[in-house]
Amino acid sequence: MSSSAPVRRTVGGLLLAAALSAAAALAAPASADPVPGASVSDSMTRLADLSHQSELTTEAMHNAQMELDAKSAAQREAEDRLAADRAAADAARAQLETLRPEVDKIARANYQGARTNRLFAVMVSDSPQQLLDQMAALDVISKDTAATVDSFRATSDAAAAAAEASARSAEEARAATEQATAVSDDLQSKQSTLQTEIADVVSAFGALSANEKAQLAGSAFPPGFDPSVILKSLTPGSQSGALQAALTQIGKPYVWGATGPDGYDCSGLVVWAYQQVGKTLPRSSQAQAAGGTPVSKEDLQPGDLVLFYPGATHVGLYAGNGNVLHASTFGVPVRVESMASWPFYGARRY
Repeated sequence: MSSSAPVRRTVGGLLLAAALSAAAALAAPASADPVPGASVSDSMTRLADLSHQSELTTEAMHNAQMELDAKSAAQREAEDRLAADRAAADAARAQLETLRPEVDKIARANYQGARTNRLFAVMVSDSPQQLLDQMAALDVISKDTAATVDSFRATSDAAAAAAEASARSAEEARAATEQATAVSDDLQSKQSTLQTEIADVVSAFGALSANEKAQLAGSAFPPGFDPSVILKSLTPGSQSGALQAALTQIGKPYVWGATGPDGYDCSGLVVWAYQQVGKTLPRSSQAQAAGGTPVSKEDLQPGDLVLFYPGATHVGLYAGNGNVLHASTFGVPVRVESMASWPFYGARRY
């Protein structure tokens, strides 16, 4: 390990401490977060419903984008195969045409009654030596003729196979293009829907009173949560490094479709945090839920992914002591809060 490693760790620790101090200083006074069963206004309820729906659309949009990327790659591969198969078919046909004159000559000779067998040589020979010479020539002619016909047949078969492969690859390319187009159309539809939903959320948020907005934002950390204690308890590993990175983003705003560094949606924050430790995670919460290693709720370690709601439509990082660090919704900065008010779906370790 180089001598600069401790310096990097020290600088990283200072930056993290500074970020946490700033978050604590900017946090609103401890107040009850809006949780199921708490006293909330109709405006806040409506905002929560709209925000949740927009998050569903956001994660669906991420899934559609990943599917489009995969379909587009499949389309490019199919088009490359088509080009290669067409080139092979063209080459086979060209080779076939070079052999065709010779085969046509052989066919015409046989049609016109040419004799190329040993019996015919005996019948037309005037002497034993002439017979031997003619039979030797017939052996050469027979071998050359057979070789030409065999080559023509093999080339013809190859040309037919190449044509069939080209037809199949053309159909695959057409199907891949149609699939990519359909997914692209679906993605554009989701993007349009999301824009409408975002406008509704922003409007609903604007209708809240100042007190309601403060109540919604809550505090950077739940009561009794000490980030320094969590940091001291971390064991080396990618998930603990991801949590340390995410803690530096406390207070950043929720932004639909964002992966930082100025704002995040839920899966975007997870992607960013793990990028800081050299790991690339899928873009959507559902795809993140399908990867990694399953972890039970009882075996969670800081930095593990925790997923919520049926269908794993929300994700955050486990912050220890039953808490989650996440970008939860519009109007709520990145923060740590209790998992108790969130419908737990499952957890994954990367």
